[in-house]
Amino acid sequence: MTTASGYVDLAKEDKKAQRRQRMHHWINKVSGVLDVFGLGFLVVLLKIAAGDSPKTQLKALWQQLVVPLIGIAVFLAAWSWAAPKVETSLGAIPGPVQVWDQTKNLYADHLAERDKEAAFYERQDARNAKLAAEGKADEIKHRSYTGKPTFVDQILTSLKTVALGFLVGSAIAIPLGIMCGLFPTVNGALNPLIQIFKPVSPLAWLPIVTMVVSALYVDTTDWMPKSLVISAITVTLCSLWPTLINTALGVASIDKDLLNVGRVLRLPTSRTITKLVLPSALPLIFTGLRLSLGVGWMVLIAAEMLAQNPGLGKFVWDEFQNGSSQSLAKIMVAVLAIGIIGFLLDRLMYALQSAFTYSAHR
Repeated sequence: MTTASGYVDLAKEDKKAQRRQRMHHWINKVSGVLDVFGLGFLVVLLKIAAGDSPKTQLKALWQQLVVPLIGIAVFLAAWSWAAPKVETSLGAIPGPVQVWDQTKNLYADHLAERDKEAAFYERQDARNAKLAAEGKADEIKHRSYTGKPTFVDQILTSLKTVALGFLVGSAIAIPLGIMCGLFPTVNGALNPLIQIFKPVSPLAWLPIVTMVVSALYVDTTDWMPKSLVISAITVTLCSLWPTLINTALGVASIDKDLLNVGRVLRLPTSRTITKLVLPSALPLIFTGLRLSLGVGWMVLIAAEMLAQNPGLGKFVWDEFQNGSSQSLAKIMVAVLAIGIIGFLLDRLMYALQSAFTYSAHR
């Protein structure tokens, strides 16, 4: 016979079970998002907090958090030990501490430059207000601040450039890939051109693109300078191939029964593509987009260095030419920034892939 206290204990246990069930449901919902951004270890910690057996989760925590941290720690220790032993024309290779110091200095320089910009516009607004009050509206002038771009500004310029080149390349590659996958004749016509132009280096494209853009893009605008157009087109020419090839492969691999159903239903080509082709080929299309974005980011840095166009590549080259005692540390800051941004761009594309496809692989 169950006592009153027994009923109370059962009710408490039932509430705890319901709370754990709700917690696990919430964890399952957020786990996909955390995995996309490389934060899967947080799922393990949340499961431990929800009452799961720590012994069961410790192995997963070891693999997803402790092992990567050990790898980073070993890398930093090896870097710190080896860096002072290598002498270059710019001095010894800077260690992690010196690179971190330069990271803080570069950000402080960015904040100082923004303060100068704000002060410039404040003085301009005050001067124009005074002229307006004195009835000299014809003497009012609005000038843009022309200070030196900071490291953060160079990052933003590179991101804007690679985004433009990547979007244009994708807009070209996806339709061509669909046509190649659907129509063997189109594939036979384009395949030799793809195989010829796919391995061409950005360093070979850049002089041609520079001359063509200089000849055709005469009336430039402030929001679309010639340097941005040159770099973006170079990115487009070098990055569209993975998307084109993977799109063609994805479309060609579609179950033929699906296409036969479309023919039986007499679907127009546009609806066949949007309702049957794209949903089936989307995983491979996104794989191509991820590869293209990675290629585009690498190509951009090389193009900026060679053409001296604004961006991270130009920042690296300018510091190399500067030859100061801090230049090497700043170059290493840029190298780490390029790698981290490349990783984040890939994670962003993987997040989109996970959102729009049923199955996405890392």
